[in-house]
Amino acid sequence: MNLSGKKEPLVLFIGDMALFVLAIWLTLFLRYGAVPSHELFLLHFWPFSFLIIAWILIFLIVGLYEKHTLFLKGKLPTIILNAQIANSALAVFFFYFVDLGITPKRNLFIYLFVSVALILFWRLYLYPLLGLRKKQNAILIGSGEEMKELRDEVNHNSRYSLRFVSSIDLADVDALDFNEDVLKPIYNDDISIIAIDLQSGKIEPFLSHLYNLIFSKVRFVEMHKIYEDIFDRIPLSLVKYSWFLENISLSPKITYDFLKRVMDILLSLSLGFLSLLLYPFIFLAIKLEDGGPIFIVQDRVGKNNHVVRMYKFRSMETNDNGNYENGTQNQVTRVGEFLRKTRIDELPQLWNVMRGDISLIGPRPELPSLVKLYEEQVPYYNVRHLIKPGLSGWAQIHHDNHPHHGVNVHETKVKLSYDLYYIKNRSFILDLKIALRTIKTLFSRSGI
Repeated sequence: MNLSGKKEPLVLFIGDMALFVLAIWLTLFLRYGAVPSHELFLLHFWPFSFLIIAWILIFLIVGLYEKHTLFLKGKLPTIILNAQIANSALAVFFFYFVDLGITPKRNLFIYLFVSVALILFWRLYLYPLLGLRKKQNAILIGSGEEMKELRDEVNHNSRYSLRFVSSIDLADVDALDFNEDVLKPIYNDDISIIAIDLQSGKIEPFLSHLYNLIFSKVRFVEMHKIYEDIFDRIPLSLVKYSWFLENISLSPKITYDFLKRVMDILLSLSLGFLSLLLYPFIFLAIKLEDGGPIFIVQDRVGKNNHVVRMYKFRSMETNDNGNYENGTQNQVTRVGEFLRKTRIDELPQLWNVMRGDISLIGPRPELPSLVKLYEEQVPYYNVRHLIKPGLSGWAQIHHDNHPHHGVNVHETKVKLSYDLYYIKNRSFILDLKIALRTIKTLFSRSGI
């Protein structure tokens, strides 16, 4: 069973690469009206190979290998076309400003058309025919909102290779007839998987019966593992002292820590110096609007509850230091609105990254006043301070309703579930994934 389609990105990647290469052959065939010779194909293959690698990277940035966007059939053509527009611009620059010794350039435009057609056909029609997503029938045994959320997400979305034919709420365990509610569906509906909440004490009386089903080739999967894999966050019902002892470790990850710091230094230095070109224009725009200060400095809570001073371009009328309930009406300026949408207001924080106050990737640092409030109202909130905060994080690219300004205890709990996922699973690959998704968000100007 493949609950989350972990092999699908690899299959799609191989298919994309193969079709990009096939597009070279078809381009030469269409251009010259004959089967291209081996020498002619190789002459074009090597320059195009660098372009193909760049194109695959763009596909990764726009999310075409994400499990949540693999089979959004209504949006997939738009996503691919937008990606290929970016790819085309890159290709034109590559072939017209870099001497590759390939003429005429007409071949490039034929290739762009052919490759778009092939990728669309592959993604929309060929790949579904492979049958890699054959659904397996399952029973869901659990309780609470997370069980209902998981059931509805799986059963109402065709991208998952699982279907819950029935669900059993452990809150009504006294009315449970094991033979009727469990055994009968298993044999009548060809059940191969039981997703079960093994953390619930109410399941104890039925464990011996469930054990016997192992010999019927029924596979058991912890319900919360499926939930975490699908929603990319930790189920908050699991978050207890025992969960932290089992899943959270701050033992040094020498290779990861080294690579992360190298990435922080190299990117913050390069982007920081490049951003200096924008500073005069930003200074001028802010001063012309209201004559106020260019920068603001605010405290944020960092690793181990250490307070760090964060620098930003001023985007509001005044620096209220996060005092949202002091009765003052602090408005975003017209220039500030643009700075926020483009994330330009946070460019000075690259120097915080270079200094090591924060990282490029990590839980977003919060104001001390809000931290104090959330530590009182959100259980285990202070765990997010075990690692260095970041400019962008797992919660920022997944949590659409995260509280950016003001107080929101409920959404902060949801945000914490994403932060805990990152703390548990953090790796250089995950950081790279977040960085690429952040680039996509910045270019779409949707904000974080």
